[in-house]
Amino acid sequence: MTNDHTAYSLLGAGEMGSALARALLAAGHSTTVWNRTAHRAEALRADGARTAGDPGEAVSASPVVIACLYDHASVHQVLDPIVDRLRGRTVINVTTTTPDESRELAAWAAEHGITYLDGGIMAVPAMIGGPGSLILYSGSTEAFDQQEAVLSLWGRSRYLGADAGLAPLYDLAILTPMYTAFAGFLHGAAMVASAGVPATELAELAGPFLTAVVEPSVRHSAEVVDGGDFAVPGQQSLDFSDLSKFVAASESAGVDPVLINGVQLLIKRQIDAGFGDHGFARIFESLRRS
Repeated sequence: MTNDHTAYSLLGAGEMGSALARALLAAGHSTTVWNRTAHRAEALRADGARTAGDPGEAVSASPVVIACLYDHASVHQVLDPIVDRLRGRTVINVTTTTPDESRELAAWAAEHGITYLDGGIMAVPAMIGGPGSLILYSGSTEAFDQQEAVLSLWGRSRYLGADAGLAPLYDLAILTPMYTAFAGFLHGAAMVASAGVPATELAELAGPFLTAVVEPSVRHSAEVVDGGDFAVPGQQSLDFSDLSKFVAASESAGVDPVLINGVQLLIKRQIDAGFGDHGFARIFESLRRS
């Protein structure tokens, strides 16, 4: 085991892994990098990284191992064969996983004497180290406390608790509205394309509108959900939120209304249950299975 507590090993040198490595190197930390496709790791040599020929060599170089791999299965594929070398080390896993997958990895780590910290990166590679980068962590409190100063090199850090599944839960919960918003814009772009309107023209109009509306609406919806009273004043009612015109306009433009139909179904469930006069936030109840 190396005694150099400023040394880090990073497994996975894709765009995100490379950004994390460069932030460590820029701060003067000895950083060893391994990547399945070797030339990606070699590209970090110019920034001062040491490259390893295999994961075992990389792990042996540092007390802290950062996994930034493709998925949950790839974490096991890379780490299982070298699990004996990981004993006594800290693994910080920033690979995108589900909450249950992260909990499984935490249990696996504990079984093998490995300290485990899970991370959810709320940033694109270009944002790493910048003011807009946020990384969520859960798992070992001790590991977070010991590494917090280094983790801050990547962005603002927030520790969510000892349950390793919390970071990916928050991560995916935040990314869900992002992806559905992107899909919604593309739906709108497909609608105006039927009239020969370029998507950039729609974006010029939609961008400022969405910026002004989304954040306050999200905060208000959160207050309503947490308050538990979906009939509080100041909301658009579900009866008024009927989306049949959106469906008709989409179909007329030759656009599949699958996104709109999904929201319409959530609205209809609550109207049929007798809550048509309640606010739009009530579809929260349509989404919950329990």
